[in-house]
Parts: sequence; C-alpha cells; structure tokens
Amino acid sequence: MNNRNTFLTFTFLSFFLFTANAQKISVRYKSDTQKSFSGNVYLYLSKENKSPKDGRVGIDAFPCFRIAVKDIKPNEAVLFDDAAISYPVPLTDIERGTYYAQIVWDNNLGGRAIAGSPGNIYNKVVQVIFSKDRNDFFDIVCDQIIPVENFKETDFVREIKVPSKLLTSFYGRPTTINAAVWLPEKYNVYKDRRYPVLYFVYGYGGDYHRMSGMANANAPMDTTPCIRVILDGQCPLGHSVYANSDNNGPWGDALTKELIPEIERKFRCDSARFLAGHSSGGWTVLWLQSHYPRIFTACWSSSPDPVDFRSFQRINLYTDKNMYYGKDSTLHEMATVAGKIPWASQKQAYQMENVISRGEQMHSFNAVFSPRNNNGSPGELCDAVTGAIHSEIAEHWKKYDISLYLRTNWPELQSDLHGKIRVSVGEQDNFLLNDAVHLFDQEMHKLNTGFIFAYYPGDHFTVGTLEYRDAGFKFLETKYNEFKVKQQIEK
Repeated sequence: MNNRNTFLTFTFLSFFLFTANAQKISVRYKSDTQKSFSGNVYLYLSKENKSPKDGRVGIDAFPCFRIAVKDIKPNEAVLFDDAAISYPVPLTDIERGTYYAQIVWDNNLGGRAIAGSPGNIYNKVVQVIFSKDRNDFFDIVCDQIIPVENFKETDFVREIKVPSKLLTSFYGRPTTINAAVWLPEKYNVYKDRRYPVLYFVYGYGGDYHRMSGMANANAPMDTTPCIRVILDGQCPLGHSVYANSDNNGPWGDALTKELIPEIERKFRCDSARFLAGHSSGGWTVLWLQSHYPRIFTACWSSSPDPVDFRSFQRINLYTDKNMYYGKDSTLHEMATVAGKIPWASQKQAYQMENVISRGEQMHSFNAVFSPRNNNGSPGELCDAVTGAIHSEIAEHWKKYDISLYLRTNWPELQSDLHGKIRVSVGEQDNFLLNDAVHLFDQEMHKLNTGFIFAYYPGDHFTVGTLEYRDAGFKFLETKYNEFKVKQQIEK
C-alpha cells in the first residue's frame, strides 16, 4: 500500500471512529394536528436551570444546539450530534454530568422568543447523564405545544387587536398590531370627558400581556388623568421598536396610521399623544418622537438602548473593528454589575445567538438596523466566530443612529421637536447605556434643542425610584399644559 492510500485509509478510519463515538440525541415529536415539520429544532441543556429552554440567552451561558430539518413527520426521529450548530462546543465535547434537557421545534408562527412562541412543540423537562462513554444514546419525545396567551379584560383594561394591512402585506400572513388600553378611574363615570393618551413601551421581552387581569385604574400622568396604551413591542425577530425596517416591516407606519386612529375612534381621547418607555422601549419612544414629531406631543425616554452608535455599549461602530475585543484584546462587555463588574460579554451573547437564531437581543438589533440578505435573513453586524465588524452593515445602521439623525436633520425638525424630549438614565447602567446618553446630551446641547437630560444613581433595574418616575411624569404633564395653552391660542 502506498503512502497516499495509507493516509486515506487512516483518515477514513479516524473519521469512522470519531463519528462512532460522538454523542447523539434522537428527538421526535407527537402531534395530532401537525402533519409535517420543516424548520429549526433546538436543544437546550443546563445543569442548574430546571427549565433550560427559558434561560436568558446571552446573559446566562448554557449549552445549546440547532439543526435544520425538512418535511419531518410525527414520530420520525432526527439526530443531534456534532454536526449541529453549537455553543460553546460540539455535543460530544460538553462537560460530563447530569443535565436538564429540552427540545423546541420552532414553527415560527409570529411569537418572539423561540422558547415561548405559541404553536411551538417542546418536551417536559427530562434529565440526561453524559458519562465518559460517548456512545450513550438518548431519545427525547416532544408532546407539548406552547399555547396562545389569552388576555383577561377588566373594567379598566381592554385588549385591542387591529388588523394591519401594512404588516399583513409585509409578512404575507394576517397580522394584527396589538395593545392593552388602560383606562383612568373616572372613565366610566364621566361619559363626556376626553383624555390625553400616554403610549407606553416596555423594554426587550416585555409586552402588553402584563396588563392582563389588571383590576386597578390607570394612575394619573402626574396629576392629569390619562388613557395609557401599553404597546406590544414583540415581533418574530425580537423587539420591533416601532421603526420601519427592512426585516421587521413598517411598524412605525402601522402604529401611526392604523392602531392610533382605531384607538381614537374607540376611546374618548383628546388630541394630545405622549410617549414613555424604558430600555428598548426608551429607544422606541425617542425614535417615534423624532420621526413623527407632529403626531406625538412629547416623550420621556428612560435608559434607552444605544442612542449614539459611537458608543454602542462603549463600542464605536464607525471606527472600531471588532465587537468582541478592544484594541488591547480585552473582552467587550454586553452586561455588567453596576456598570463595572463584568457579567456577560459581547462574544458570549453573539455566539449563543448564532445558535438561538431569532428573537434574542443582538439579533433583534440586526433585524431593525441591518439590510435584508438575499435569503431573507437580516445582515449580521459582525462575524459570529471572530467578532469582526462588517463595515458595510455598520454603514446601513447609520440610518438608525438617533443622535446622528437629529444632528443631520435638526434645521428641518426644530420647529416641531424643540423641547419635546426628556431622557433619563442611571449612571451605573448594567448595559453601559449611560455612555451613549452622555454623547447624545452633548450633541443636543450644541444644537440648543431644548431637550432635558437627567442622570440618577442606580443601574438599569434599580433606577426607577419614585423620585425618578415623578420627574418623568411631571415633564409630560408640563408639556400637556403647554399643549392646551397652544390650543387655546390657535382657537
């Protein structure tokens, strides 16, 4: 046998032995209604979390795996092995021990989180023991379906779902734009009274279902009774932030042209419309106020996602070359304790989301800010393996840099936007968002925008003290009083 044949034989035998000893998990689903499945299947593992599919992707680190399948019938098995897309290592190489395990078959019917999207198939938690024998074989059967979350209305809370022609056209399936309408205490007593409307947006992961079953009336906007509308920021690729985008569709236009007119038709609203939100909701309301300044009266933005991309969690997207590493090779942080102690890195977040491939935070940014690829997926800001920033994608992101937008367009916006914005943030923000707010503040001060910026002790989660909230609502009430004076003058 010549050297070449010897080498080929050795390579074949090595491959055979490697695959023969590779860890494998067989999975299948049972269904009385679903005749076949095509799409992504996910494996979640954790030694600590008894519901591993509900782990916080990117914030928590846990093994996860993805395979793509086509036309799989009920009870037909598919295999997780080392060919699966994986984090942090291939299945064979994970640390040995006992794990909680869950599988999710993603039908992607409109929900945000893969692990919580209605219609997705999964299994009740099982435990698997990975011993030193990598020939151990596991079989997991999925027979659970994530249900649609029903909303419970009360005397003060109503659900509204408006069929959206704009979003239906974009997604190619019937799509509604949804919200909870939270009424003030005397709404059902004084039948002729009209109220200002406060549109509120939760941060990433929050939606209007938090209001389900709420028995209390809506609190005033400082001292002014108002109707509060809790918007639903969630969409299949993450948080829509109500920005028109290549990948999520025309959410801003759907809100202003379809949902708001319907709310004003069904409820006793006056013509004042306010905005408030925290985190991704804080970014949302800044975007809406700056892009629809004649529709909205004023906004209070709390701890917004990065508002100046020269400090995208302390990374300058226009000059830095890598999302994972700084120039001194230190890891860029995505989350911290009190803005100082490392908690989770950009590398961990992006590489986990390379497996959990839709609906999570970093991919949510891609879905809003990036162009759409030819295959229909959002463009990736960075390489998942190396962290290298794709400069052509970062160039497209400029359209969503709020600070840059206002600096570029202030002469045209000034008459409609001057003094209408308040931004507040904690100086120990866990996600380093205060740095971008400071940059934004400096630029808006140069332009004499009349915007108010306020900085408080506290992090992303502890900043919302009574003092913090009162100041935000007092600002909105002041703007409402100015609005009423202007109305009287114009009459």
